[in-house]
Amino acid sequence: MGQRAPASPAADGPDPAEIAAVRDDIRAKITRVLGQETERASLHDWYLAAALSLRERIATRWLADGRSARVTGRKRVYYLSLEFLIGRLFTDALSNLQLMETYARALRELGVDFREVKDVEPDAALGNGGLGRLAACFMESMASLAIPAVGYGIRYEHGLFRQAIAQGWQQEFPERWLEGGNPWEFERFDIGYDIHFGGRIEHRTSPHSDSVAWIPGETVRAAAFDTPIVGWRGAHVNALRLWSARPVAPLALDAFNHGDYAGASAQIARAEAISKFLYPSDETAAGRELRLRQEYFFVSASLQDILARHMREHGDIRALPARAAIQLNDTHPSLAVPELLRLLVDRYDLPWPQARRIAEETIAYTNHTLLPEALETWPVELFERLLPRHLDIIYRLNTDNLAAAERQRPGDIRFRAATSLIDETGGRRVRMGHLAFIGSHRINGVSAMHSELMKHTVFADLNALYPNRITNKTNGITFRRWLHQCNPGLTALLREVCGERVLDDPTVLKELEPFANDSAFQARFRTVKQDNKARLAGDLLRTLSLAVDPAALFDIQIKRIHEYKRQLLNALDTIARYLAIRDNPNADWVPRVKIFAGKAAPSYRQAKLIIKLINDIADTINRDASIRGLLKVAFVPNYNVSAAEVMVPACDLSEQISTAGMEASGTGNMKLALNGALTIGTLDGANIEIRDAVGADNIFIFGMTADEVVERRRAGLDASDAIAASPMLARVIEALDRGTFSPDDPARFAPIAHSLRYLDHYMVSADFDAYHHAQAQVDERWGTAAWETSAILNTARMGWFSADRTIRDYASDIWGV
Repeated sequence: MGQRAPASPAADGPDPAEIAAVRDDIRAKITRVLGQETERASLHDWYLAAALSLRERIATRWLADGRSARVTGRKRVYYLSLEFLIGRLFTDALSNLQLMETYARALRELGVDFREVKDVEPDAALGNGGLGRLAACFMESMASLAIPAVGYGIRYEHGLFRQAIAQGWQQEFPERWLEGGNPWEFERFDIGYDIHFGGRIEHRTSPHSDSVAWIPGETVRAAAFDTPIVGWRGAHVNALRLWSARPVAPLALDAFNHGDYAGASAQIARAEAISKFLYPSDETAAGRELRLRQEYFFVSASLQDILARHMREHGDIRALPARAAIQLNDTHPSLAVPELLRLLVDRYDLPWPQARRIAEETIAYTNHTLLPEALETWPVELFERLLPRHLDIIYRLNTDNLAAAERQRPGDIRFRAATSLIDETGGRRVRMGHLAFIGSHRINGVSAMHSELMKHTVFADLNALYPNRITNKTNGITFRRWLHQCNPGLTALLREVCGERVLDDPTVLKELEPFANDSAFQARFRTVKQDNKARLAGDLLRTLSLAVDPAALFDIQIKRIHEYKRQLLNALDTIARYLAIRDNPNADWVPRVKIFAGKAAPSYRQAKLIIKLINDIADTINRDASIRGLLKVAFVPNYNVSAAEVMVPACDLSEQISTAGMEASGTGNMKLALNGALTIGTLDGANIEIRDAVGADNIFIFGMTADEVVERRRAGLDASDAIAASPMLARVIEALDRGTFSPDDPARFAPIAHSLRYLDHYMVSADFDAYHHAQAQVDERWGTAAWETSAILNTARMGWFSADRTIRDYASDIWGV
């Protein structure tokens, strides 16, 4: 896993000859590829030309690395994920290739502003939140560590959705990220696979063998698009291969000629729907079926591709575990288990026991949630109709599984039911989390707490049946994106203090610790933060017409909107703070800017109501002149990677306040702490490991533990006692009841008030006073030397949370590469 030696730039910057070559290449792309005169070229033209110029350089390295992997026969990692939140690739690749300044100067010589050009690139709409961003970090780290790898996913035409806020409500629109072309992808016209659905299976018996034939009722074509992923200092280039769904027959010509134009295109629409959107709504039967079609489509195409590559390069299907490691990123790719078994048995004629061994030794599964609803279950009836051969394989796999359960605990009906792949309660459903667990040789959680909880909660019985499969791999982030690129001011300061090694080895950040109490260094550290906050303040003014003071405490919660992530708890404390300021406006208040961002699933009504509440709170507070700007509230729409790159370095207080025991890990907490934010959070997910790393004095921990949450739920969800014991909380809920923030519709937030009183599943009411007290501690420390010391120590002690460390752990313990 060595790296190429870094280039040695000239002391006065990039090589002038290199700048001239890039300049001439970009100019040539404008005229010869885009067919445009340079004098008439738009910013979009300049972006495409610069990106295509860079892509050519990357492609040369990419081909060489692929050739090397084939010649040496190195084991490859295949990373299957329904999301890859890769963000903008232009600056990412420039940074990793050490060409940022070269391209900036080349464009300057052409009379073009590099900053305007790079902002033309849209964020790739290939993910939603932490799951997709983690996959992107892992792909970059595998390239940086020169581990041959291919990421597999779906090339969503519109991604999740573009979020707009209208009168405080979330509205969803298609994300048209591909509309202007995507210069980073290579369409592989020679690579495609048939994906089958429906039909029937036939069991065929002969004197020598038994076999099963799947006669499908529908076929869709998977077309391949490759995006190069560049490692740090160009150490290695890997591929992200995304699949686009196409009809096998482009048009029903007979129907078209008979005037049935819609019917002639029906199969096109049905096929292409598979790769239109990420997470189609599952409120309807059609939406649920489309989700299952998506999951099987990308899994089948990926596995067919993996096996085809393996046979081309190695020729022996039995050697698959020695040459390939398949990692399932969460439960969505669980169909990889029966699909690999199908291919090994039906296509390569392997006996069942051998196929099972090969599949299990090749596949590993990362679990990202303890929420039962996120583990996915599918009705047996839907499987029978859509994937009959796979249901047959699941039944056979379950026969083996139930026999093992019976051997371990004879006569224990509860144990057999709990470990079965089929849930028989309330209708027969296939358990996808169980399927991934049973079909994998390793199952990992993504934080120490999460991995331990898996053993005792969602996978307790499977862990007893298959002991020693669960392991922990705490998540990490790529420092190249989340420090070097998004916070160049802090990076320059770190290079000055820690030396150039800090760019390659995150553990060198420890050398910052002796400066934590140095007042002169604190001032410089704070200046960097102020510059980043001023940039974010400018964005808020441009996009929301909201003026905020960069000297105020920037309190930021940026993540998917979900009840367990408890944006509602933050919103309630914002109300409490507002009411307290109105009561005593002349007190010595710490000025705060509360910033929220995140998307709610279109069908998640309560989450969307919480967004509306935050926006109504913002509207009321921001227009109230009596509080003299001491509190401002912003909800930033359409949160994505590019928005995070501005907010993360500007954050003073990082909100990581999920209900204890419900957040698997989190990576936003790592990004924000790395950039010198102090965390306010529960003992949940990676917060625990962050506390242990940065020190309990440098983080604000509050609230119930996971065990205490369980006990509280057992006692019931009525929160009347917590509200009675908290006059402030009672007053906040009363304000919701009175319509203080919704005078046009006083009953608007009645569902929220009801849940706070009687259905406190997420412990918002139960944890309110502890959170409010922790926020008071934040106020006490803000603006002191102690705050600056803690901020510096957060940055200095985050080196362990690098995705490079995580990938090394996967490589040695799970993949064997």
